[in-house]
Amino acid sequence: MRWSRILPEARRAALLLACACALPPAATAQWAGWDYEFDQEKKPWAEIATKIPPYPRPENLIEFEADAGSPHRFYIDSESISVGEDGVVRYTLMIRSAGGATNVSFEGMRCEMRQQKYYAVGRPDGTWVRTRNPQWRAIEYRQINRHHGVLYADVFCNGKLTVESPREAVRLLKSGKPRLHQQP
Repeated sequence: MRWSRILPEARRAALLLACACALPPAATAQWAGWDYEFDQEKKPWAEIATKIPPYPRPENLIEFEADAGSPHRFYIDSESISVGEDGVVRYTLMIRSAGGATNVSFEGMRCEMRQQKYYAVGRPDGTWVRTRNPQWRAIEYRQINRHHGVLYADVFCNGKLTVESPREAVRLLKSGKPRLHQQP
């Protein structure tokens, strides 16, 4: 091998080493362990235990539009909204039909997987009944469950990302931003 070839490579290596040593400690600290975290397998998702909130009070209900052609009125209880460490947004939904019937449910939305789950159903006496076998279901854009699509697309999720906080969800609900989509 020729020295003329080795010398430029050695100079290049020495220059890189000198540059790396000259970096401030904060710059090198940010990269410490990056390859370890990168190589680790992602832990399997686990849902946290869910506590049923108090039954909604009228003064805490925020109305949102889910379907301009629907005679039903849709509300979220602002006091029930939570964003769990498991990435699930939990909330109480109230639907009032044109005929006067009221349906109340405590639900969860998993943005990452575009899924929704019922935890409990409200009774007319203001108490809750837990669902027997709650299962995650895909949020599909259908006329009958259009409100889930609107909540997914406009309030609780931004694509697969979960809303930052309950306060942000309340702000979106109150701003009237939940808008009708052809498809979320």
